[in-house]
Amino acid sequence: MSDKKVDHAADVRILIVDDEPEHAETMAETLERVGYDCRAVSDGEEAKGILQDSGEFDLVLTDLVMHDVSGLELLRAAKAQDPSIEVLVITGHGSIESAVEAMREGATAYLQKPINIEELRAVVERSAEKRLLSRKNLELHRQLDKKFGFEGIIGNSEKMQSIFDVLGQISRTSATVLVLGESGTGKELIAKSLHNNSPRRLGNFVALNCAALSEGILESELFGHEKGSFTGALSRKIGRIEHADHGTLFLDEVGDMPRATQVKLLRVIEEREIYRVGSNTPIPVDVRLVAATNRNLEANVADGSFREDLYYRLKVVTIELPPLRERQADIPLLIEEFIREYSKTHQRPIERMTPEARRVLQDYRWPGNVRELRNCLENMVVIDRDGTLDVDDIPVNISRAEPPKSGDSSTSLAGRPLADIERDAIAVTLQLVDGNRERAAKMLGIGERTLYRKIKEYEL
Repeated sequence: MSDKKVDHAADVRILIVDDEPEHAETMAETLERVGYDCRAVSDGEEAKGILQDSGEFDLVLTDLVMHDVSGLELLRAAKAQDPSIEVLVITGHGSIESAVEAMREGATAYLQKPINIEELRAVVERSAEKRLLSRKNLELHRQLDKKFGFEGIIGNSEKMQSIFDVLGQISRTSATVLVLGESGTGKELIAKSLHNNSPRRLGNFVALNCAALSEGILESELFGHEKGSFTGALSRKIGRIEHADHGTLFLDEVGDMPRATQVKLLRVIEEREIYRVGSNTPIPVDVRLVAATNRNLEANVADGSFREDLYYRLKVVTIELPPLRERQADIPLLIEEFIREYSKTHQRPIERMTPEARRVLQDYRWPGNVRELRNCLENMVVIDRDGTLDVDDIPVNISRAEPPKSGDSSTSLAGRPLADIERDAIAVTLQLVDGNRERAAKMLGIGERTLYRKIKEYEL
């Protein structure tokens, strides 16, 4: 039997669970000889607690039949904490059916007793390679997210980079998040990003706008109802919270939620259970909550329209999205992305946008934020006739808007040498497109050869 070290084994943490301590220790020692980092536990409840508290294990190797907690329970607990974790189950000859059930619930493989050491190491090595590849892909996505944004959230400005840093820190947790920002800033995109980058990504992402429904309908949508619980309840309905079990619930415009419903939502957060309308039976739920509002919740707490206890429950982590007028450096990136998106969607090839049109869009205040800019670019792409987006393609309400007042950043260019202005414009644009000269030339409205000459001239 070879004890040759397995490549990258030291990067893989394995939790081994068997209520017979000598079996657990033997398997741990066998795997540690080839380099794996193992922790052996002989108590199922302790193992569940370790998984819930640490979240640091890549593989779980568990006996199926144990006295206190079954291997199936441990499998479910591990998958609830991290759906991508590799779980291997060990079974005796008389419990193959249980092993098959474990495979249905997400186990990677099962091993039969008595354990063959070579088979154990081979199965663990395959599972470890799969887990390491998954981690590598996740890290690559995180690096791309850091550079280009999360899930379609585009921005290279300092404010957006700070938000991406926070998202990177909290995405793999289950912490409740409160997203603040004006309408159109992308609050739902933030919620989807948190879900898609979290261990809950295999669960449902469920969204509900609290401002769009009356109190009675809102409670039925949130908690569900039983057949006959009120007039018109012709059948049982599963509510949004229950549907989001092991996933993420996004409550948009939570500041508009009626106080009576706020009390019930607070109970869900504290007790982790719901009652369907018309039922006295509690239903346990495991949901990550992301709430969003464009209201000033502190002012709402002060005037009594929003419960203070719920407010503090929601703001475990707070993300404040800046309006587009406060991150104007991101506008060129957004313009390019939306042109690319809608040219493909509507099959309308767009070759360029004139500098005059870009100037109008850059100077506009965008009260509707990114949503308004997106709608504007889609409108321009659809109505364009010649492949060049110009001022006459811009919606009238935007092209005829008042120019920025004196003192705005766009007027701070006055009195500066034209060469300095040109140099700064090229430098900033190159930074925005990560040095892509083709995109930079397109954004600046000049040829690539001209841009190349300017780069040499200004020693950029």
